[in-house]
Amino acid sequence: MIKDYNICSRCVMDTTADEIFFDKNNYCNFCSEVNDISTSKEDYLKIDNLVNDVQKNNSNSNYDCIVGLSGGVDSAWTLVKVKEYGLNPLAVHMDNGWNTELAQNNIENLVKILNVDLYTEVLDWNIYQSLMYSFFKSDVVDVELLYDNAMFAANFQQANKHNVKFILAGTNTSTEGVRIPSNWNWYKYDKKNIKSINRIFFNTSLKGYPLMGTYNYIYYRFIKKIKWIPFLDYINYNKKEAEKELEKKFNFKPYTHKHYESFFTKFYQGYILLKKFNIDKRKAHLSSLVISKQISRNQALEILKEDPIKKDELSEDINYFLKKMNWLKNDLDTYLSRPEVKHDYYQSERKIWNYFSSIYRYLK
Repeated sequence: MIKDYNICSRCVMDTTADEIFFDKNNYCNFCSEVNDISTSKEDYLKIDNLVNDVQKNNSNSNYDCIVGLSGGVDSAWTLVKVKEYGLNPLAVHMDNGWNTELAQNNIENLVKILNVDLYTEVLDWNIYQSLMYSFFKSDVVDVELLYDNAMFAANFQQANKHNVKFILAGTNTSTEGVRIPSNWNWYKYDKKNIKSINRIFFNTSLKGYPLMGTYNYIYYRFIKKIKWIPFLDYINYNKKEAEKELEKKFNFKPYTHKHYESFFTKFYQGYILLKKFNIDKRKAHLSSLVISKQISRNQALEILKEDPIKKDELSEDINYFLKKMNWLKNDLDTYLSRPEVKHDYYQSERKIWNYFSSIYRYLK
């Protein structure tokens, strides 16, 4: 059943999200789930408690926490503030072969000026490219599952290796509070889904490749007691102000949209998702900024009128993507023309995760 189009009167989420519904004010459930962001004295006490916990649980002489560093504003600001609070982090970066030169420069400037050790997990390009081929062949929506899953695996593995109990991440309510609808992405710890799709289409050996499944997460979280902390929720975080400070002190060069530090993420979110799935993730990202009062709804609507990738860049980006993937233009056109296949058409851990989540919520 096709729903009549509607857009929220408070944020910019709309009926391209499958499970959206609206109240009598035409406010959607996505922004209603998010509390307004406010900073109080109590919030500052929370950050002090967190810093004390991190230092107290430090049983390693080299590092007391892990900071995942993508090169974007959120993770960069997390690293800066973690250092300001006197912590000694190991920065962990995931290189899947799609880093932009701008992101590389931003990361190098940050770790050099902050005097932070950097561990880079460089994924085997032949394996990663093969997995991408498989995901394109499968026609599932969340090709970024490949990066996100490996990124989680790398961070937890490094925390475990260095006996560190805290991963301080750039995930936050201010810029990410509005959740991504279920039809826009997939469960990120789904190792079985990745293996199933790989086995069906190319059956590439994944020996030594970092993967994260539900049982891996349970092991790291509840046996090894490693916590994933949305660090920026513990401080007064304003993205524009952070960006200005990064530019001023670390020669940080900003990106046009969230997550555009990766070329593929830019191309995937700015072109593939729109063309093949009619999904514009900017709606969720901008809605988060609207709800946290960092931009107005009218500003968000004006941004959405703009092309996600500038027209003068798009042709060049398509050519770069085709060259790196060893595709012809016809391969891309054929892929874009095929209908979506749901992730759970293939084997998945989603039901296992839901089962353990329900037990956890009940016990809690």
